[in-house]
Amino acid sequence: MEFQFSNRVLKLKPSAIREIFKYASDPSVISLSAGNPAPEAFPSKEIAEISERILAQRPIDALQYSITEGYEPLREYLTDYMKKMHGIGRDFDNILITSGAQQVMDLAAKSLCNEGDVVICEAPSFIGSLNTFRSYNTRLRGIPMDSDGMNMEELEKALKEESNVKFIYTIPNFQNPSGITMSWAKRKQLYALAKKYHVLILEDNPYGDLRFHGEHIEAVKSLDDAGLVLYAGTFSKIISPGMRVGYAIGSKELLQKMIVCKQGQDVHTNIWSQMVCHEFMTRYNFDEHLKKLQEIYLKKSAIATGALDKYLIPKVTYNPIEGGLFLWCTLPDGVDMLDFCKQAVLRKVCVVPGNAFLTDDSAPSQSFRINFSTPTDGQLLKGIQILGTLANEMITN
Repeated sequence: MEFQFSNRVLKLKPSAIREIFKYASDPSVISLSAGNPAPEAFPSKEIAEISERILAQRPIDALQYSITEGYEPLREYLTDYMKKMHGIGRDFDNILITSGAQQVMDLAAKSLCNEGDVVICEAPSFIGSLNTFRSYNTRLRGIPMDSDGMNMEELEKALKEESNVKFIYTIPNFQNPSGITMSWAKRKQLYALAKKYHVLILEDNPYGDLRFHGEHIEAVKSLDDAGLVLYAGTFSKIISPGMRVGYAIGSKELLQKMIVCKQGQDVHTNIWSQMVCHEFMTRYNFDEHLKKLQEIYLKKSAIATGALDKYLIPKVTYNPIEGGLFLWCTLPDGVDMLDFCKQAVLRKVCVVPGNAFLTDDSAPSQSFRINFSTPTDGQLLKGIQILGTLANEMITN
């Protein structure tokens, strides 16, 4: 049968990262392209204990249908935790448990965007979110990144020029893919501009707990006294991505519409997963767990940056990072980045081409993304050494 696809999905292309995963599934390939947590970061023993207890004591609660808003004990605990620990949540806010933070992006776009509406994004930005926004036939406007976050002059220019901006999408902590952290000064500027132009901010914070250098910076949502910020959090990088538990904190009016949309998607997020997340936060030492994760990624990032310094600098540069899972590497002008990535694959090393993260993925890019959390220490060293050899062959000056 020949299918006539909807206009909404006709121009959508597969995620470049997911396509690269096909190569990375070869056990002989060193994948520096994923965004997965380190295998040693999973609290598998604790999850097994919690699951056994839940299924022995409350099996029906875990196996039966539940409410769309989410598991009430988790919602209540997260509401209190985020307010006490991060100053997030006001009287006008509510919380919705989602199937990963990715669903927050989808529900927000579905609730707010008509075809042709504008979504302002950092350039570069996370491909999964960009594709979600594209799926609703929005128009993406990218704002270039400075070393401390998106360029605020360019952001205000876009807000002045565009008449139908529905929201500004930002990943302020250890941004995917650039690794950049938005400064506190720019977070305040961002909120002030959103207030001035009456535009929502969609703040995506999957990596905020993975800081291993520098001082903690509060979320943009902590500034929110007018219901202008929708905050997306997740357990994917701190407990398990496979459990698919995320959450949104935002205006009750917006969340109510997102709840209705979610009912048409998946009815509710996996209840067993929600119960596990709640028990892990309340019955185990959650702060110690986060410290362990930070130590893991501090070590792995040091291995990766040490190898980059040894084998690629000065021919290939990279952004310094304070946390997260990614390094953003840039080739000198005149070097074909796509060819570099293809040649790396032929040598059994996968990285992600930088153009995959642009609002216009046909635009030129000199950068590529490396993930340091998923490979073993040995794979990191070997993979980056292979990239260094390739760089020396391709970059003669």
